[in-house]
Amino acid sequence: MQAVSKVEFKNMSDEDLMAKFQSGYEEAFNLLVERYQDRLHNFLYGYTHDHQDSEDLVQETFFRVFRSRHSYKPIAKFSTWMYTIAVNLAKSLYKKKKRMTKVTIHKDPDDSEDRPMKLEDNGILPDDSLHEKMCVDELEDALMELSDDFREVVVLRDLQQLSYEEISEIADLPMGTVKSRINRGRAKLQEQLENYVYPETKSA
Repeated sequence: MQAVSKVEFKNMSDEDLMAKFQSGYEEAFNLLVERYQDRLHNFLYGYTHDHQDSEDLVQETFFRVFRSRHSYKPIAKFSTWMYTIAVNLAKSLYKKKKRMTKVTIHKDPDDSEDRPMKLEDNGILPDDSLHEKMCVDELEDALMELSDDFREVVVLRDLQQLSYEEISEIADLPMGTVKSRINRGRAKLQEQLENYVYPETKSA
């Protein structure tokens, strides 16, 4: 193989690094891990609310990337492909823990995903300011109050800054459903955070 300098690797896109990795350059894989391990951990922590589970899932995600490298096709962004693997692993872990603990999560009947929902602003914070206005601890607690369906898309959009198109691919959902869930999830987050900030007004 022709030698590739570290500088050349660092200037490559994710997709080009995957191509190099598929050709046998493990340094390209190491750089992808370096680029994404923190972001992936943050995403998975928002999903699991458990640092150890998140770390285990990060390692398993990169193991799957390593093992399945030849199944990756450049028609998809590397980040989309990687997050899809991570989401599927997180869902599998959640189902396993749910079976083990027999935890029943209450779901508001008004949140049925089959019920059509209108996309309206209603004062909802815009994409680039939602997470900036929330205390980290309060945000984490509020996220865990969301159902899995809403939490997944809100974390991908507002914390990981992925596009609607990427989220649609990762969650395997129609674009309209993705936008509806993000909109509803943000509204529920704001309502929950208001309970934290102004508890006396809610109990009055």
